[in-house]
Amino acid sequence: MRIVRFQGSDGPIWGIADALDRVHVFGGNDPFGDRALGPDVGSLADVELLAPVAPSKVICVGRNYREHAAEFGNAVPDQPLLFWKPSSSIVGPGDEIHYPSLSKRVDPEAELVIVISREAHRISADRASEVIGGYTCGNDVTARDIQKSDDQWTRGKGFDTFCPIGPWIETELDPNDLRVTCTVDGELRQDGRTRDLIFPIPYLIEYITRFTRLLPGDLVMTGTPEGVAPMTIGQTVLVEVEGIGRLENRLVAEPPPLG
Repeated sequence: MRIVRFQGSDGPIWGIADALDRVHVFGGNDPFGDRALGPDVGSLADVELLAPVAPSKVICVGRNYREHAAEFGNAVPDQPLLFWKPSSSIVGPGDEIHYPSLSKRVDPEAELVIVISREAHRISADRASEVIGGYTCGNDVTARDIQKSDDQWTRGKGFDTFCPIGPWIETELDPNDLRVTCTVDGELRQDGRTRDLIFPIPYLIEYITRFTRLLPGDLVMTGTPEGVAPMTIGQTVLVEVEGIGRLENRLVAEPPPLG
């Protein structure tokens, strides 16, 4: 099942995209609650898709593919290497990514993203599936020069627009061996499989929820495969995750500051 979030006349609306790519509103504002089909509002091409959730937080896993750690000369971590992206960094499919004036290198990073469906605290690995509502595509956009210059990664990973997600939530998916790719202006940059994750999804859920409480709609970005390289202004990045879909965004110059 594909859960979509799209722009309505009075704000965001959740719905379901059926096998014919028709979008139906469902009852309620909870994407993990009542999913009874409501009116048909048109095709996927007729609606303005938004980021499929509005999370309270985004937790990311660094260096979760051996080859990605190696391409930057980093050791493979003994435990998950975690960092945060602010909710203000979230954008949806088709939205622009802003190239910060503070940076001289911006890299896209294709990832499988876990969507949390209910409050989760101290969840064991064998019960992780009970708190996962589905999966989406994500792009962990990174100002690489700022990431390297700082002792921690908040600035380099947390700029506004640096967390594109979408195009929807896929609820019926086996995440254990999916192809994850990143293409920039038609050039394939990253091509990995989730079977190569160092720390698998159930372990990540247990590890994360031992220190923080995950809320419905929160996201866990599972890491990116090798092949990371910079983008330039004007280029378009396409993230694809097998069984989910395509997430496309264009890199543009950062708008001038207000005032």
